[in-house]
Amino acid sequence: MLKFDYEVKDPSTGKHIRSTVQADSERAAGRLLIDQGFVPISITEQGKEGGIQAFLNRVRTKDRVVFTRQLATLIGAGIPLAQSLQTVADQTENKRLKSIAGDIVTNVEAGATLSDSFAKHPEVFDQVYIALIAAGEASGTLDKALMRVADQQEKDAAAMSKIRGALVYPVIVLFVIGAVLAFMLFTVVPQVKKLYKDMHQTLPFISQVMVNAADFAINYWWVLILAAIAAVILGQRYLKTESGQKFLDNFKLHVPLFGVMFQKLYMARFTRTGQTLMSSGVSLLDMLNISARAVNNSVIGGAISRSAEKVKGGKSLADSLHNEAIILPLVSQMIKVGEQSGRIDEMMGKTAGVYENELDDTIKSISTAIEPILMVVLAIVAGMMVAAILLPIYGLVNNVQV
Repeated sequence: MLKFDYEVKDPSTGKHIRSTVQADSERAAGRLLIDQGFVPISITEQGKEGGIQAFLNRVRTKDRVVFTRQLATLIGAGIPLAQSLQTVADQTENKRLKSIAGDIVTNVEAGATLSDSFAKHPEVFDQVYIALIAAGEASGTLDKALMRVADQQEKDAAAMSKIRGALVYPVIVLFVIGAVLAFMLFTVVPQVKKLYKDMHQTLPFISQVMVNAADFAINYWWVLILAAIAAVILGQRYLKTESGQKFLDNFKLHVPLFGVMFQKLYMARFTRTGQTLMSSGVSLLDMLNISARAVNNSVIGGAISRSAEKVKGGKSLADSLHNEAIILPLVSQMIKVGEQSGRIDEMMGKTAGVYENELDDTIKSISTAIEPILMVVLAIVAGMMVAAILLPIYGLVNNVQV
């Protein structure tokens, strides 16, 4: 038997109750609580795995997309919602998603809407996902809404995968440079210092700098480790603040070489999300408010939110976005065409396609440009190390009396 912490609502009193219950599974715990007349709000297994196991059981985009497509197919085939959910839950291999699916089944069987049931797991299903499901429920096209959200998440995941791929090469090269530098400082440089000390000679300036760096690293390595740990902790805390997040988001948009890439990524994400939401029947203002959070960048999100306020005041969306410098011009131009033709969602979809294609070209250009830049950096570091080692040796040779 497993132990579960739960929160339920007592319909007779309206009060929320928190306690524990023993059952064979999360679903069984939910049924037990429903049989007692309660409405489950959350059910969490005690002592769930953490650390590496929790990381391995995380819900990946691929897992979520497969889950969504399977559910859409079953609902489209006319199978009842609860049965469709249970079938998909049984087929899901990811343990965490299986547990979440079981909780969703329990809530749906208790009378909750599908969108509300998904909304109880915001760490897995974002606001776009919930909004599309709610729109599908309201319009009776839940299967189509689920297919749209699966398509949208697949495209977004593909874009992020390409960006990560573009960043892998420079990270590896910088790591190798750091490893070579550390090896030289800790092994070769101390030998050069010892040689000069034994011969009572003065080291050249560049060699002395390297020796001082090596001595500090060897004698105060614990200071460096503590400083690195403190920097990581303080950096993480700062980035969790509103000002820190805004700094990071603004840095992404203006960092040399990569800034254009991130701008196109966020424009593609905004327009693709907007097209998906509006195609499912979500209103223009709701689409803007949801998209502002879905782009995952506070600077871009702020511009979209300001545009939403202007739209609420009676201004057209195209004109509202046109006044935001951070929004690329093509977005407002295409939306203006959409407003004139009454097909904003279609124009946003075409805009997303343009930026997704441009993102591919931009990533290829960055990959091509970054190789010579890294080679220059590597050459400079290698040159400094060679100079720091060879200059003392040549100095000693010149001082030898034949």
